[in-house]
Parts: sequence; C-alpha cells; structure tokens
Amino acid sequence: MPKYLFRSRHTPEGAQGLIKDGGTSRRAESERAVASVGGRLECFYYAFGATDVFIIADLPDNASAASLNLAVVASGAFDTETVVLLTPEEIEEA
Repeated sequence: MPKYLFRSRHTPEGAQGLIKDGGTSRRAESERAVASVGGRLECFYYAFGATDVFIIADLPDNASAASLNLAVVASGAFDTETVVLLTPEEIEEA
C-alpha cells in the first residue's frame, strides 16, 4: 500500500479538544479514521514548531488519502497537508 505523510496544525478548536480529551485519544481517533478508509496507521507523533502532528499511514490509494484529508479538515480541528511518500525503489522505477 502507498504511504502518506499528514502534517497537521491544530486550530483553536482542535487545541481545546486536545486539552480536554488528551493526546492518546487523538491517536486512537486517527487509527479509527485511517482504518475507515482501508488503511493502517504506521506512526503518530506530536511536535513543536509549525507542525503539531505528524502521521504516516498506509492507504489504498490517492482517493482514500483525499477522502481522509477532507474529513479531517471538515472536522475543524486541524489544518492538514498530505504528502505522498515514495520508496527508493519507486524512484528508481520512475
């Protein structure tokens, strides 16, 4: 399955939810969201700086990644950027 990197920044509403529900609940919700489009959460990290959350997920295809991104943005909790990740072998094939 292709891998995708999601870089997200909390909105004020998202930060309030994080304070209320805690960090592990956000990871669990991310696992459920990724699974709902047929994917698997590989890793989930909080960070300081311009990006608050880094997620790497295996997803079936670009349409699944777009669907997930739209759902996250529509929730109002995050502003998100999706990056398609390529393996060294895929680059050689290209």
